[in-house]
Amino acid sequence: MIKTPGQQQTYYGIGAVNYYTGETVVQFQQHKRRQEIAQLLVALVDKHPTGTIYVTWDNANTHQDDEVEAVVQAAEGRLVLLYLPTYSPWLNPIEMLWRHFRREVTHCELFQTMQALLTAAQDFFDRFNLSPCKILSVIGSYAAEVL
Repeated sequence: MIKTPGQQQTYYGIGAVNYYTGETVVQFQQHKRRQEIAQLLVALVDKHPTGTIYVTWDNANTHQDDEVEAVVQAAEGRLVLLYLPTYSPWLNPIEMLWRHFRREVTHCELFQTMQALLTAAQDFFDRFNLSPCKILSVIGSYAAEVL
């Protein structure tokens, strides 16, 4: 008898990368709805309590909603959302990091449990956050050199 895995579980990585410092904020959620996107924005505002935060992202329907707008309003002008043209992932720096993540963590890998996959995913970001210059290199940022 061949044992099958049973019900499929899905988790989504939702994250942001600071184009100047290489810091990331990444959350792994079972859903990728407006609520989870709003939670990411709250995490960004909490992580950066002063100054203006610019978020560059695509036009996904989860990015345009009352919950997201409520977080923007609560940030009192400190959170600015910049929308990229449709179908242009190469303009979004986090996409390069997700590609690198998939190559290093999930490509040709079989995890015995969902928890093992989530642990490997979190370990990747924890390790890279210790070396922000690696992240800057992966996303193609030369901003630190310009400043």
